[in-house]
Amino acid sequence: MTRVAAVDCGTNSIRLLVSEAGPGGVRELDRRLIITRLGQGVDATGEFHPDALARTFAACDEYAIVLADLGVERVRFVATSAARDAGNRQAFFDGVEQRLGVRPEVIPGQEEAQLSFGGAVAAATARGVVAAPMLVMDVGGGSTELFVGEDAASARGVSLDMGSVRIRERFLHSDPPTAEEIAEATAFIDGLLDASGIDFAAPATWFGVGGTATALAAIVLELPVYDRARVDGATVTREQIVALSRTLLSWPVSRVLEIPTMAPGRADVICAGALIVRRIAERLPVPLTVSEADILDGLVAGLLR
Repeated sequence: MTRVAAVDCGTNSIRLLVSEAGPGGVRELDRRLIITRLGQGVDATGEFHPDALARTFAACDEYAIVLADLGVERVRFVATSAARDAGNRQAFFDGVEQRLGVRPEVIPGQEEAQLSFGGAVAAATARGVVAAPMLVMDVGGGSTELFVGEDAASARGVSLDMGSVRIRERFLHSDPPTAEEIAEATAFIDGLLDASGIDFAAPATWFGVGGTATALAAIVLELPVYDRARVDGATVTREQIVALSRTLLSWPVSRVLEIPTMAPGRADVICAGALIVRRIAERLPVPLTVSEADILDGLVAGLLR
């Protein structure tokens, strides 16, 4: 049997997936997430904050123990938006390599989106027939990826420099944000979407992957505790997204923290993530289908091949 692991280090969280391939197929052994806010202040300073690096390295220490305990043979560590932007990323690379024995790869947004597209579509296809063309959306902390295609091989799209952390830090300074701040953020988001080249009228299916989409679905489902099985494949309508976005933008962070499924490290930025999803929803003719399968699944599939 072959055991492999994928680590996805984004602007807001670092995630791990360990899987095993054997005679019976691929089996998931461990999947976990730690919110580290690696992108803290990167949009403003162009550098990783020392506290953000310390949090990320602590998470890597935890993951190193998991990899050793499970006897993982191959690891791929990818870093996305924040690492693409930070001037002191060498310190990040060195710290990760010291702890995990693997050098981080800073992958372009295009590859990030294609991996997410492949993971989401493969999982959805396994559940049943999926109408094409498909749009896969990944709203991260620093960027948003949008890919459209009939399948992973033909999918094309963009990586936009807007994410929940970036929008919150750049525009939504108040708690809760003011109407003026929301209007400014909305105009910025709309400008990027309008210039993206995406034909939002085309998709017959819209998938959302990543922490923003899954967090919003858990709120709509009114889950008392996060349930991955219920979130995966959940459908969220445009009306539900619009209403939830307005609510989250009107609440202070202290109120958002009272949501049972809300991770503390996501509470202050989920309003910005919801605003991005809302502006995309208002352009699409189909509801959002949330997928728990994403870039990690795509990375693992590649390692096992």
